[in-house]
Amino acid sequence: MNKFKSINLQMYILLIAIVVIMVFFSFLTDGAYLSARNISNLLRQTSITGILAIGMAFVIIAAEIDLSVGSLMGLLGGFAAITNVWWGWPLSLTIIVTLVLGLLLGAWNGWWIAYQKVPAFIVTLAGMLAFRGILIGLTNGTTVSPISHEMTAIGQGYLSDIVGMLIGVAALGCFALWVSYQRKVRQRLNLPVPTLSKETAKYGIIAVLVLGAIYLLNDYRGVPFPVLLLALLTIIGTFVARKTTFGRSVYAIGGNIDAAKLSGIGVEKVRLTIFAINGFLVAIAGLILSARLGAGAPSAGQSAEMDAIASCVIGGASLAGGIGSIYGVVVGAFIIALLDNGMSMLDVPTFWQYIIKGAILLLAVWFDTMSKKKV
Repeated sequence: MNKFKSINLQMYILLIAIVVIMVFFSFLTDGAYLSARNISNLLRQTSITGILAIGMAFVIIAAEIDLSVGSLMGLLGGFAAITNVWWGWPLSLTIIVTLVLGLLLGAWNGWWIAYQKVPAFIVTLAGMLAFRGILIGLTNGTTVSPISHEMTAIGQGYLSDIVGMLIGVAALGCFALWVSYQRKVRQRLNLPVPTLSKETAKYGIIAVLVLGAIYLLNDYRGVPFPVLLLALLTIIGTFVARKTTFGRSVYAIGGNIDAAKLSGIGVEKVRLTIFAINGFLVAIAGLILSARLGAGAPSAGQSAEMDAIASCVIGGASLAGGIGSIYGVVVGAFIIALLDNGMSMLDVPTFWQYIIKGAILLLAVWFDTMSKKKV
C-alpha cells in the first residue's frame, strides 16, 4: 500500500510541477506560451520523446537500460528517408520495412543481453556507436531530402476539427465503460472500491482536460497526428503493462529476478521481447522524426536517449527496476518538452538548458531514492 501511495504522491507532484512550469513560462512570454499554436507545437515535441519513453519504460522497469535509442531512431529515420527520396519506395513499404528493421535491431540488442549475458549498458553503448556509424555511412554524411508530401503528413499532419473531437468523445466513452466494468469486477471479488463520487470527480476532471485540449488544438489547426499516435500507444502500453501476463513478468523481473525465475517466468524470452518492443517503438519515433524534419539527417536523434531516460525517471520509473507506469513516463516526457519549449522561447543559452535538465534529472533520482528509504 505504501508503494502505491508513493506513486500517487509522485504523480500529484508532477501535475503540480506542470502547472507551475506553464504559469511561469506564460508569465515570462506574456501569454504566448499558452497560445494554441505553441501548445500544438509543444505536444508534437512531446510525441517523439513520449514514444521513446514508452519503450524505455519497459526496459527500465525490467532493471535494464538502453543507450542506443537515439542513434537507432536516427538510423531508422534516415533509412526511411533514403527509401523515400533516393529509392522511390511507396510509403506503405517504407513504413513496414522500417518497423520490421526496428523490431529486429531491438531483438538483436535483446539477444546479446538475454542469451549471451552481456550487460545491457555495454550492448546498447556499442549499439549507440554502431548505429550512428551506419547512419553516417548510409547517408554519406549528407542530409537526405526532400521527403514526399505523403510521408511528411506522418509528422506534420492534423486531424480535422470534427474528427478530432469525435475521436476524443469516443475515447472518453470507451474509457468510462472500461472503468465501470473494472469497478463491477472489483465489487464482485469483494475488493476495495473508491466511492462513486470520488471516481466521478477524478475522471470528470480528466474528461474536461482532454476535451479542453482538443478544443484548444482545433483553434489552431487541429489535433496533430503524432499526438494521436502517442495517445494510442500510451493506452496500449498501459494495458500491456498492467493487464497482461507479459507486463506482470516485466515488473517481476525488475523487482526480483531470482524470484521471477523460481516462479517459472522465462526471463530470457521476456528480456528479448522487451528490447524488440523497444526497437519497434523507436522505429515509429524515427518515422515521425524524419517526417517532421522533412529529411533524414546524420545528426538526427543525438542525445534522444538521455531525454527518454530522463522522462522515465521524472515520471516515476525506478532505475533499480520493478517500479514505474506508462502514463507516468509520458507525463515525464511532457515535462521535458515543457522545459525545452519554454527555454527556447526565452532564448536561454543551450549550455544552460543542459545544466537545468541535468539538475532536474538529479533531483528526480534523489526523490526516488529518498522515497524508497521511507518505505
